[in-house]
Amino acid sequence: MASKWEGLANQLKEKINAGEYQPGQKLPTVSALVAAGEGSITTVQRAYAELEADGYVVKRRRGGTVVRDRSRARVPLSRYSSALTPQGTKGPWEAALAEQGLEGQMAVASPAAEVLDAPEDVATALALPTGRKVVRRRRRAMIGDEVVQLQEAWYPLAVAQQAGLDQPTKVIGGVLRPLLAAGLAPAEAEERIRAWVPSPDEVTGLSIGSRIPVIGVERVTRDDTGRPIEFLRILGAADRLELVYDGLPLKRRRRQPQRSSSPEGGSR
Repeated sequence: MASKWEGLANQLKEKINAGEYQPGQKLPTVSALVAAGEGSITTVQRAYAELEADGYVVKRRRGGTVVRDRSRARVPLSRYSSALTPQGTKGPWEAALAEQGLEGQMAVASPAAEVLDAPEDVATALALPTGRKVVRRRRRAMIGDEVVQLQEAWYPLAVAQQAGLDQPTKVIGGVLRPLLAAGLAPAEAEERIRAWVPSPDEVTGLSIGSRIPVIGVERVTRDDTGRPIEFLRILGAADRLELVYDGLPLKRRRRQPQRSSSPEGGSR
């Protein structure tokens, strides 16, 4: 038999799922639910903690307990190809969400660009010696006012300077476009994806519940000579993202000739 706090938590989840409480809407205060006979302060607080852990609500400073938007963003891999077309001012994230009627925006961190010594893993991804100067750019991919992804991009210093990515301002239309304009010709990308239970810092950064998995994407972009020109790390809330790998070319492997098992190596 469910405890009283579990029953209250399930009741509130049902109301949120049914749309009685909309994303961005405040839930009743703890004192209001206590006064309504829903349980003690401890009962209501524990029910709210359960909702928060499962990603139904977020607690905002001086804003109360607010229903979290759990709508899912469809993010196709082809967004990178479209970003190379010199049209409009939207980057890949913003353009992909606009097609779904969602208000996507990319907010840059401060400072937007930093010159740093390459950590070992970054140097390996960019095929550089450890400690070589690189430029790091950080940004937040958002839907409305909510952060859905945290992004961290690294560039060899010479590449960043050539494409103007060392400047502390937002890049209009996405970073692939200035790379192309600088003659660096982004030609191919390789992505690796993992998922894990978030750390406390990741929970805070994405404003998610502690039980919501996160998706980590690492992408290396290379120019037409095979040289790495960008290493991108993406951390996203798993319940808000649908990564679509569309339009991938399928190559048939050539069948290798079977080797004879005879000692002479000839056919039988």
